[in-house]
Amino acid sequence: MRRTYRNIFKGYEEELKLAVGTCESILDVGCGNNSPIRDFSKTKYCVGVDAFKPSIKQSKKLGIHNKYYNLDVLKIKDKFKKNEFDCVLASDLIEHLTKEEGKELIKQMERIAKKKVIIFTPNGFLKQPACKGNPWQLHKSGWKTISFAYRGYNVTGINGLKSLRGHHAGVKYKPKWLWIILSDITQLFVRKKPVKAFQLLAVKTYNEMEK
Repeated sequence: MRRTYRNIFKGYEEELKLAVGTCESILDVGCGNNSPIRDFSKTKYCVGVDAFKPSIKQSKKLGIHNKYYNLDVLKIKDKFKKNEFDCVLASDLIEHLTKEEGKELIKQMERIAKKKVIIFTPNGFLKQPACKGNPWQLHKSGWKTISFAYRGYNVTGINGLKSLRGHHAGVKYKPKWLWIILSDITQLFVRKKPVKAFQLLAVKTYNEMEK
């Protein structure tokens, strides 16, 4: 069977699905209005948490999660029990917190997760202001491969070379269609060289003895 373009250059959603694997329950922290788990959430038990009510309202319309909580993400430890979910995910969230807040979030996520903690974020600081009436869209911190590696996370590079993309992960150059293809080609290189990638997918996996 011929490999398709999509098979060769795996995007974030595909890498995320692989990372989640056989986990049957997901706590999606900072789920936003259109979570990347949308393509496979129907096969899992998924709970979404977000501090911005309009995002939850939009996500509900799409039916991505089984249940929602309008909640400060730094208070998940008070809402959910230890090892309550197989997987705890923070996608495009940690960069919206200060460094200390981010460390606290990771600590809480690791407590609630039974099997996996998954974090997706830009590689380093990426300037972004508040937008679309959502003050939580402001970027406050930057995270690098080493930020996760020393905590026991395996890190995968996402979205090609860092130098080719910018605001909201859009390619910097024109024609866009050409640079998107070139960026996808570089994904083959940065997947295992995350220090060069535009974004990072960090995954920590626990065995039964650890939890």
